[in-house]
Amino acid sequence: MSERIQRRGHGVHGNAGSVREVQEERDDQRVRPEPRAGTPARVREPRWFARVREAGWWRRHGWFAGVLAVGAALRALAMLGYRPALWFPDSYTYIVTVFRPRPDLVRPAGYSMFMKLLEPFHGFWAVTAAQHLLGLATGVLVYVAARRAPRWARTLAAVPVLLDAYQIELEHLLVSDTLFLFLVVAAVTLSLTEKRATAAAIGLLLAAATLTRTVGLPLIVILAAWLVLRRRVGLAGVLLAAALVPVVAYGGWFYAAHHRVGLVGANGVFLYARTMSFADCARMNPPADLRVLCDPRPPELRPPSQEYIWSKDSPLVKLPGITFSKANDDLASRFATLAVTSQPLDYAGSVLAELARTFTWGRPVYPDAEVYAYYEFPVTPPGPPGRYPAQVGADYAKLYEQGAIGTEIVEPYAGWLRGYQSVVRLPGPVLLALLLAPPVAAAVRRARGLRHAGPPAWAAPWAAAVVLLVTPPAVAEFDYRYVLPAVPLACLAAALSIRPDLRGRSESGKDFGNDIPRNVRL
Repeated sequence: MSERIQRRGHGVHGNAGSVREVQEERDDQRVRPEPRAGTPARVREPRWFARVREAGWWRRHGWFAGVLAVGAALRALAMLGYRPALWFPDSYTYIVTVFRPRPDLVRPAGYSMFMKLLEPFHGFWAVTAAQHLLGLATGVLVYVAARRAPRWARTLAAVPVLLDAYQIELEHLLVSDTLFLFLVVAAVTLSLTEKRATAAAIGLLLAAATLTRTVGLPLIVILAAWLVLRRRVGLAGVLLAAALVPVVAYGGWFYAAHHRVGLVGANGVFLYARTMSFADCARMNPPADLRVLCDPRPPELRPPSQEYIWSKDSPLVKLPGITFSKANDDLASRFATLAVTSQPLDYAGSVLAELARTFTWGRPVYPDAEVYAYYEFPVTPPGPPGRYPAQVGADYAKLYEQGAIGTEIVEPYAGWLRGYQSVVRLPGPVLLALLLAPPVAAAVRRARGLRHAGPPAWAAPWAAAVVLLVTPPAVAEFDYRYVLPAVPLACLAAALSIRPDLRGRSESGKDFGNDIPRNVRL
């Protein structure tokens, strides 16, 4: 028995989870008896079908299969109740890039290229259907990645991404978040494997995520550092090369189009808006050219950060030229840098206050009623966005759809989803508990004299979840849809922390993991 465990890579320091995995592998590979002589030959069935048909498969994965089926049914309701899609102000910008391939100043073109791949179907129903499939696939990835955890924990880890009503609504919106979510979870899942060939795939997935939403850029560093901690320095180099080549190439395309360095041209503008929640020009004492960006109102009377980007009353919007011109973005960047360096504690407090919105029990309206309404299944068809001049995007959308655009609400399916959304969601305190569970469990085990055999498996998804939650409030603003991509990673980290690979001795002096039951058949 110990020899078999050593071949599994754990030796005498293996744990009960390793024994369970060996047993399940034996169950999966069990050879069915040959038919007796004289009995009619049976058509050879595919191996995967035989494994699914076995009672053992349903015993191990039946609960997850049930959750997955419910998630698929809910997404079918969304397709039936809101045809063909739900619209967001950003949707029109993405569609313009589909037909006029050129790097946008505010958003990278990854999601537009995703929509371009689906253009031959000539309908936004194909986009929402693909996004719902990506949501289901994300749940499967979480379940597979948590294979070392108990079965109940694996299933629960996949529940939020499969059943949360706001996740399903986000998948039905024409925005980039669902694609970004899938790419990040896929990259993190691959990073947990031991296969050498996956490093390049991880890098390419992270590059695609970064070119879908730029918040994916720090995740390249996070997962490369994870491989270094696991003493896979060569693989970390492969990951960085695979990730940076597409990103740098896109940066070259952006420079050719706008004569500016970067992936987007709005970083300074968004950071300026973030600092306007606390910036005090009396304390900053900015030079004359920056003083035009000051807001004389006290911080407590100022609007949400996004208004400093889009509102006509914003000091930045009032400047000559478009808001995201190089001159305006550089000016906004200088102002924001001065605000952060002059008021570092105020900046930190502002970021924490925005981050705290993630963990509230309720779901208060923020940043305003208009944006908040886009995240709810509507009762009446939403009209065109009033915040942006979307006429050009609307014309291209009609070309994409090859017909009129809009959202048809079909009852009773839509009503069922609205009722479901009023009840089923992941409360903020639960997400906070999921984030706290892995480090707390690690601290408890360390106090008992147990140590990890290398970095714990939960560290990669946990760090990625934290980065995804903290970055938007730090450089832009809090938004409810920015929280959802971090949820499956937090759930995965919590599940992996339940049964980690450990080495060491417990307080009783007994080797951890050596108390393997004698009746376990290997």
